[in-house]
Amino acid sequence: MVCGVRESDAAEPGGPRADRRARRRQETIDEILHIAIGVMGEHGVKPPSIYKYFPSIGAVYDALFKQAAAENLAVLREGMARGTPGLDALTTGLEASGRWVLQNQALAQLLFWRPVPGFEPSPEAFAPSEEIASLQQQAIADAVAAGQLGPEALKDAGLVVSILIKGVLTQAMANEPHLQWGEGRFTPTFPKLMKLLPAAYPPPPTRSRRSRRPERA
Repeated sequence: MVCGVRESDAAEPGGPRADRRARRRQETIDEILHIAIGVMGEHGVKPPSIYKYFPSIGAVYDALFKQAAAENLAVLREGMARGTPGLDALTTGLEASGRWVLQNQALAQLLFWRPVPGFEPSPEAFAPSEEIASLQQQAIADAVAAGQLGPEALKDAGLVVSILIKGVLTQAMANEPHLQWGEGRFTPTFPKLMKLLPAAYPPPPTRSRRSRRPERA
Protein backbone atom coordinates (compact mmCIF):
# COMPACT_ATOMS: atom_id res chain seq x y z
CA MET A 1 0.00 0.00 0.00
CA VAL A 2 1.32 3.44 -0.91
CA CYS A 3 2.10 5.56 2.12
CA GLY A 4 -0.65 8.06 2.83
CA VAL A 5 -3.36 6.17 0.89
CA ARG A 6 -6.02 4.27 2.79
CA GLU A 7 -6.72 0.69 1.70
CA SER A 8 -10.38 1.56 1.15
CA ASP A 9 -9.39 4.40 -1.18
CA ALA A 10 -7.03 2.21 -3.17
CA ALA A 11 -9.52 -0.65 -3.40
CA GLU A 12 -12.57 1.34 -4.46
CA PRO A 13 -12.59 2.24 -8.18
CA GLY A 14 -14.25 5.56 -7.40
CA GLY A 15 -12.06 6.46 -4.42
CA PRO A 16 -10.09 9.71 -4.02
CA ARG A 17 -6.98 8.27 -5.65
CA ALA A 18 -8.92 7.27 -8.78
CA ASP A 19 -10.44 10.75 -8.88
CA ARG A 20 -6.98 12.35 -8.73
CA ARG A 21 -5.73 10.17 -11.55
CA ALA A 22 -8.77 10.95 -13.68
CA ARG A 23 -8.34 14.67 -13.02
CA ARG A 24 -4.63 14.58 -13.91
CA ARG A 25 -5.39 12.60 -17.08
CA GLN A 26 -8.00 15.11 -18.18
CA GLU A 27 -5.68 18.03 -17.40
CA THR A 28 -3.01 16.41 -19.59
CA ILE A 29 -5.49 15.86 -22.42
CA ASP A 30 -6.64 19.47 -22.16
CA GLU A 31 -3.04 20.69 -22.30
CA ILE A 32 -2.31 18.55 -25.38
CA LEU A 33 -5.40 19.89 -27.13
CA HIS A 34 -4.49 23.46 -26.19
CA ILE A 35 -1.03 23.02 -27.72
CA ALA A 36 -2.52 21.36 -30.82
CA ILE A 37 -4.92 24.25 -31.32
CA GLY A 38 -2.02 26.68 -31.12
CA VAL A 39 -0.04 24.70 -33.70
CA MET A 40 -3.03 24.57 -36.05
CA GLY A 41 -3.54 28.29 -35.67
CA GLU A 42 0.08 28.97 -36.56
CA HIS A 43 0.58 26.43 -39.36
CA GLY A 44 -2.95 25.65 -40.50
CA VAL A 45 -4.92 22.41 -40.35
CA LYS A 46 -2.98 19.86 -42.40
CA PRO A 47 -1.41 16.41 -42.02
CA PRO A 48 1.07 16.03 -39.15
CA SER A 49 4.43 17.54 -40.00
CA ILE A 50 6.47 16.52 -36.96
CA TYR A 51 8.61 14.18 -39.05
CA LYS A 52 9.88 17.14 -41.06
CA TYR A 53 11.78 18.03 -37.91
CA PHE A 54 12.36 14.66 -36.19
CA PRO A 55 13.07 11.35 -37.96
CA SER A 56 11.01 9.35 -35.45
CA ILE A 57 9.03 9.60 -32.24
CA GLY A 58 12.10 8.17 -30.52
CA ALA A 59 14.04 11.23 -31.66
CA VAL A 60 11.41 13.44 -30.03
CA TYR A 61 11.83 11.58 -26.74
CA ASP A 62 15.60 11.86 -27.09
CA ALA A 63 15.41 15.62 -27.55
CA LEU A 64 13.10 15.95 -24.56
CA PHE A 65 15.40 13.77 -22.44
CA LYS A 66 18.39 15.91 -23.39
CA GLN A 67 16.51 19.09 -22.50
CA ALA A 68 15.37 17.65 -19.16
CA ALA A 69 18.85 16.43 -18.24
CA ALA A 70 20.45 19.77 -19.12
CA GLU A 71 17.90 21.73 -17.09
CA ASN A 72 18.22 19.43 -14.09
CA LEU A 73 22.01 19.60 -14.25
CA ALA A 74 21.89 23.40 -14.23
CA VAL A 75 19.64 23.64 -11.18
CA LEU A 76 21.62 20.96 -9.33
CA ARG A 77 24.90 22.77 -9.96
CA GLU A 78 23.42 26.11 -8.90
CA GLY A 79 21.92 24.58 -5.76
CA MET A 80 25.18 22.89 -4.77
CA ALA A 81 27.05 26.16 -5.20
CA ARG A 82 24.93 27.66 -2.41
CA GLY A 83 26.08 25.05 0.11
CA THR A 84 29.33 24.27 1.88
CA PRO A 85 31.26 21.48 0.10
CA GLY A 86 30.19 18.08 1.40
CA LEU A 87 26.81 17.02 2.75
CA ASP A 88 25.49 20.57 2.85
CA ALA A 89 26.15 21.13 -0.86
CA LEU A 90 24.72 17.71 -1.72
CA THR A 91 21.53 18.42 0.24
CA THR A 92 20.98 21.91 -1.15
CA GLY A 93 21.66 20.67 -4.67
CA LEU A 94 19.21 17.80 -4.41
CA GLU A 95 16.58 20.08 -2.91
CA ALA A 96 16.96 22.37 -5.93
CA SER A 97 16.69 19.34 -8.19
CA GLY A 98 13.54 18.26 -6.34
CA ARG A 99 11.95 21.67 -6.87
CA TRP A 100 12.65 21.38 -10.59
CA VAL A 101 11.12 17.88 -10.70
CA LEU A 102 7.85 19.02 -9.12
CA GLN A 103 7.68 22.02 -11.44
CA ASN A 104 8.43 19.90 -14.54
CA GLN A 105 6.82 16.57 -13.78
CA ALA A 106 6.36 15.42 -17.38
CA LEU A 107 10.01 15.99 -18.28
CA ALA A 108 11.15 14.59 -14.94
CA GLN A 109 9.26 11.34 -15.49
CA LEU A 110 11.06 10.84 -18.81
CA LEU A 111 14.38 11.63 -17.14
CA PHE A 112 14.10 9.53 -13.98
CA TRP A 113 11.19 7.07 -14.20
CA ARG A 114 11.46 5.45 -17.70
CA PRO A 115 7.77 5.75 -18.65
CA VAL A 116 8.34 4.93 -22.36
CA PRO A 117 8.95 1.18 -22.93
CA GLY A 118 12.04 0.52 -25.00
CA PHE A 119 13.29 4.10 -25.06
CA GLU A 120 17.01 4.55 -24.42
CA PRO A 121 18.57 8.02 -24.61
CA SER A 122 21.42 8.61 -27.01
CA PRO A 123 24.92 9.12 -25.56
CA GLU A 124 24.65 12.84 -26.34
CA ALA A 125 21.31 13.16 -24.54
CA PHE A 126 22.57 11.10 -21.59
CA ALA A 127 25.78 13.10 -21.12
CA PRO A 128 24.25 15.67 -18.70
CA SER A 129 22.96 12.80 -16.54
CA GLU A 130 26.49 11.45 -16.23
CA GLU A 131 27.64 14.89 -15.11
CA ILE A 132 24.83 14.97 -12.54
CA ALA A 133 26.12 11.70 -11.10
CA SER A 134 29.69 13.04 -11.10
CA LEU A 135 28.69 16.17 -9.18
CA GLN A 136 26.91 14.12 -6.55
CA GLN A 137 29.84 11.72 -6.24
CA GLN A 138 32.23 14.65 -5.84
CA ALA A 139 30.07 16.02 -3.03
CA ILE A 140 30.23 12.63 -1.32
CA ALA A 141 34.02 12.62 -1.72
CA ASP A 142 34.12 16.11 -0.19
CA ALA A 143 32.05 14.84 2.74
CA VAL A 144 34.49 11.97 3.27
CA ALA A 145 37.46 14.34 3.10
CA ALA A 146 35.79 16.64 5.65
CA GLY A 147 35.20 13.77 8.06
CA GLN A 148 31.43 13.93 7.65
CA LEU A 149 31.21 10.40 6.22
CA GLY A 150 33.38 7.31 6.38
CA PRO A 151 35.33 6.08 3.33
CA GLU A 152 32.75 3.35 2.70
CA ALA A 153 30.50 6.11 1.38
CA LEU A 154 32.65 6.33 -1.74
CA LYS A 155 31.39 2.90 -2.80
CA ASP A 156 27.63 3.22 -2.86
CA ALA A 157 26.41 6.33 -1.02
CA GLY A 158 25.51 7.81 -4.40
CA LEU A 159 23.05 4.98 -4.95
CA VAL A 160 21.60 5.42 -1.46
CA VAL A 161 21.15 9.15 -2.03
CA SER A 162 19.39 8.55 -5.34
CA ILE A 163 17.00 6.15 -3.60
CA LEU A 164 16.25 8.73 -0.91
CA ILE A 165 15.49 11.61 -3.28
CA LYS A 166 13.61 9.49 -5.80
CA GLY A 167 11.56 7.85 -3.05
CA VAL A 168 10.50 11.20 -1.64
CA LEU A 169 9.62 12.54 -5.08
CA THR A 170 7.72 9.40 -6.09
CA GLN A 171 5.55 9.67 -2.99
CA ALA A 172 5.01 13.40 -3.52
CA MET A 173 4.05 13.02 -7.18
CA ALA A 174 1.74 10.08 -6.49
CA ASN A 175 -0.07 11.59 -3.51
CA GLU A 176 0.45 15.37 -3.60
CA PRO A 177 1.21 16.23 -7.24
CA HIS A 178 0.00 19.83 -7.00
CA LEU A 179 2.22 20.80 -4.07
CA GLN A 180 5.63 22.42 -4.37
CA TRP A 181 8.85 21.26 -2.74
CA GLY A 182 8.77 21.80 1.01
CA GLU A 183 4.99 21.51 1.22
CA GLY A 184 2.86 18.56 2.32
CA ARG A 185 3.97 15.35 4.01
CA PHE A 186 6.80 14.00 1.89
CA THR A 187 9.37 16.50 0.62
CA PRO A 188 9.85 18.18 4.04
CA THR A 189 11.30 14.86 5.27
CA PHE A 190 14.23 14.96 2.84
CA PRO A 191 16.69 16.92 5.05
CA LYS A 192 16.01 14.43 7.86
CA LEU A 193 16.68 11.51 5.52
CA MET A 194 20.00 13.02 4.47
CA LYS A 195 21.02 13.17 8.13
CA LEU A 196 20.85 9.37 8.17
CA LEU A 197 23.93 9.15 5.94
CA PRO A 198 26.50 9.59 8.76
CA ALA A 199 24.78 6.72 10.58
CA ALA A 200 24.98 4.53 7.48
CA TYR A 201 28.59 5.57 6.77
CA PRO A 202 30.03 6.60 10.14
CA PRO A 203 33.15 8.73 9.90
CA PRO A 204 36.29 7.41 11.58
CA PRO A 205 37.00 8.73 15.08
CA THR A 206 39.15 11.83 15.26
CA ARG A 207 42.76 11.54 16.35
CA SER A 208 42.07 13.23 19.68
CA ARG A 209 39.25 10.78 20.36
CA ARG A 210 41.42 7.78 19.46
CA SER A 211 44.25 8.92 21.73
CA ARG A 212 42.00 9.73 24.67
CA ARG A 213 42.37 7.26 27.54
CA PRO A 214 40.25 6.93 30.65
CA GLU A 215 41.76 8.57 33.70
CA ARG A 216 42.99 6.30 36.43
CA ALA A 217 41.47 6.60 39.85
